[in-house]
Amino acid sequence: MGKLRARLISFMYGRYGVDQLYYGMLVLSLVIMVINAFVRFFVLDLLVWAILVLMIFRTFSRNIYKRRLENQRFLKFWRPVKSKFSITFARIKEFRTKRYRKCSHCKAMLRLPRKTGKHVVNCPRCHRDFDVRVLW
Repeated sequence: MGKLRARLISFMYGRYGVDQLYYGMLVLSLVIMVINAFVRFFVLDLLVWAILVLMIFRTFSRNIYKRRLENQRFLKFWRPVKSKFSITFARIKEFRTKRYRKCSHCKAMLRLPRKTGKHVVNCPRCHRDFDVRVLW
């Protein structure tokens, strides 16, 4: 087993490997497969296969510079989407103890303790005061 591992390591030396774009393409192909299980379009089958071939190509590519640029372009798109979902999940998770409100001046999202009534809040980013009303 040690020889196989050593051969695999030597084979992958100088190749790009797996990154965030790889995982994004993997999730996309799985979602398309699930959709295709219900609608059964031949075009979706071809799309899944094309994505899988592209994933394998990127993993074994020796052009590390181009693969890194591709990953950076993907992350430029993905980071805002991920941050939006992470805030949404945090709001759901902390529903009983925290309330999230936007600053009326700088639009920063603030996490506030759950206290019912009207409160004056000082924004840590722009240092301005604004009124917040928590109903429940």
